[in-house]
Amino acid sequence: MRHTKPARRALTALLATTLLAGGVLLGQTVTAEPAAAKSITCNVTKLRAEARKERDRGNQLKRLGATGDARKAFARADALERQAKQCADADNNSKPPLWK
Repeated sequence: MRHTKPARRALTALLATTLLAGGVLLGQTVTAEPAAAKSITCNVTKLRAEARKERDRGNQLKRLGATGDARKAFARADALERQAKQCADADNNSKPPLWK
């Protein structure tokens, strides 16, 4: 029975790689979306206003003594500011299509 161990390992490895490759290919075909169908638009002024509100809320929570919640509010405000900066940079640095 010694000769069955390498064959079993080889078949198991072959089966695993086949399933993984099939799952990856199947997953890509099902979830792939055309790039033109999804356009992301963001309102930079609205994002900055929301960040300002979160920062004000964080300052108020800090004054009240809720430092943990204040830290979370400051983190949300920083994330909104980063997103607004990324959107502004994308708007400023995007090239027009070749046909225009």
